[in-house]
Amino acid sequence: MCGIIGYAGPRQAAPILLEGLKRMEYRGYDSSGICVGTADGAGSTSYSLALVKKIGKIQALRQVVPKDFPGSWGIGHTRWATHGAVTDRNAHPLLDNSGRIACVHNGIIENYRALREMLEGEGVVFQSETDSEVIPNLVAKYYEGDLESAVKAALANLQGTYGIAVIHAAEPGRIVGARNGSPLVIGIGDGEMFLASDVTAMISHTKQVVYLNDGELVVVDSSGFRTTDREDRHVDKKIEKVSWELGAIEKGDYPCYMEKEIFEQPESIERALGGRIDFETASAKLAGLNLDRRRLGEISRVEVIAAGTSWHAGLVGVGLLERMARIPASAELASELRYRNPVVQRDSLYFAVSQSGETADTLYALREMQRKGGHVLGICNVVGSTIARESEGGIYVHSGPEIAVASTKAFTSQLAAFYLFSLLMSRMRDLSISEGSRFARALAGVPEQVKKVLAGRDEIQRIAKKYSHSRDFLFLGRGLMYPIALEGALKLKEISYIHAEGYAAGEIKHGPIALVTPEVPSLFLVPDDELREKTLSNMKEIKARGGPVIAVGVEGDDEVAATADDFIATPRMDPRFYPFTMVVPLQLFAYFCALDLGRDVDQPRNLAKSVTVE
Repeated sequence: MCGIIGYAGPRQAAPILLEGLKRMEYRGYDSSGICVGTADGAGSTSYSLALVKKIGKIQALRQVVPKDFPGSWGIGHTRWATHGAVTDRNAHPLLDNSGRIACVHNGIIENYRALREMLEGEGVVFQSETDSEVIPNLVAKYYEGDLESAVKAALANLQGTYGIAVIHAAEPGRIVGARNGSPLVIGIGDGEMFLASDVTAMISHTKQVVYLNDGELVVVDSSGFRTTDREDRHVDKKIEKVSWELGAIEKGDYPCYMEKEIFEQPESIERALGGRIDFETASAKLAGLNLDRRRLGEISRVEVIAAGTSWHAGLVGVGLLERMARIPASAELASELRYRNPVVQRDSLYFAVSQSGETADTLYALREMQRKGGHVLGICNVVGSTIARESEGGIYVHSGPEIAVASTKAFTSQLAAFYLFSLLMSRMRDLSISEGSRFARALAGVPEQVKKVLAGRDEIQRIAKKYSHSRDFLFLGRGLMYPIALEGALKLKEISYIHAEGYAAGEIKHGPIALVTPEVPSLFLVPDDELREKTLSNMKEIKARGGPVIAVGVEGDDEVAATADDFIATPRMDPRFYPFTMVVPLQLFAYFCALDLGRDVDQPRNLAKSVTVE
């Protein structure tokens, strides 16, 4: 959620910190700030901390940061409010009472009330309503000339999650960071060092990174870094190289990141599939699973653990897997599964799915399943993310950086991962080589079919403009289209703020049809599959009650087009693959509705890209 950036080196810190914060805007935030260490005078060996913070966008912060803001080390933060209102004083960085220690914090300190009362009893006067302010004051309590030792002592008191960066005016050029449940990455430059919650914050300066694990601390200065655990034992870390270029996180000629990412899907799906379809054996190559064929053959059940859009991808995946491989499968909401004391079966396989690889609910559910002996694999986009590292194997989807809060290309790439896995498992079971070949060829052709859908953007925009001022919406589908209906409704809610509900089309008569009026449009997903006639009948039920109907169907389906008030055509293909092509019009529909309503498409209100708190 929130963003952390730290810099130590020979250059002026403020512009680097502001640039890093700007690159992390997509994570979601409502205030920001920077704090840099500055010499008390020319040639002085004593330093003070200069702090500037402001509610609103980074641009508002830029306007109050002096152009000549001296100091060659410092920290910055974008805050997404959890404890305390959106105010300047609640923004980070936060200082201790002396003003000599500054801290930025992502996460939630669960025992902050007790800590705050203890510190107030010792004379500390708090300046904010946040849970985070206990951290710099605890560090001050334990500080005896060594910031690293003081941070470790402070952390021993904390319960909850954190990614922190701390500086002290008495230790110029040094930043201490620590992680427990909230990501933190070290960036290694040429005579300079970075610390951030997200690689994007420092990608223009370095591609050499080190990922911290939970329970680890780092001390950085311009000469390098040192990592330890909380018991002061040295931890060796692997330096990794970021594979993507700076241009991948730029908008280019597109007005919004979301539109760019929607139109990148032919390429991102192709990357997800690249080298993984084995046409010779009509199967899939997924070496990252780290499972041999004997172990795969022993799997009797598959369970997906995910949240939000990733859960919808999981619902499609388990539906396809049951249909093709005849393996019982289910998709569980991570936030519920973790607290349900789940039953873990030794011959089951579990997938933890997350675009960022840092989703707190999914990560904690993964750990709970592993504690109970479950074999958990990850499906992630971000290389080196926590879920990717803590899983026993998995599939990288290779979408490339996804900046818009509302996920689009990562969703279809996650679908690609599930389709590959389904092909692999099906061929090991009952799927013939001829049928496997047909499936493999159709899967390889998906990117080209998505291009055809994108070519219809103008008609989708016209329809979106017609309905953008509706207050309520129903999204309806059957079979594999039901999760796509859920995803379409979520996209519309996320970025346009129109109330929308996704339902299995057969369920409308069990309650939702009571919502139908001439003011409540229903959007149906109608592929030419075995459920087409049933879905068409549901459309007619809505029409009979005066409800407007939009249909996403198959080109040439004149009956569906004639029944609907508005019709969006998608290419005819193997019905198992319509989730790829029918979700794209829903993404565009939500996008154009939001544009017509003047919404902030890339950074919708109250939302964050990477949800790293419960």
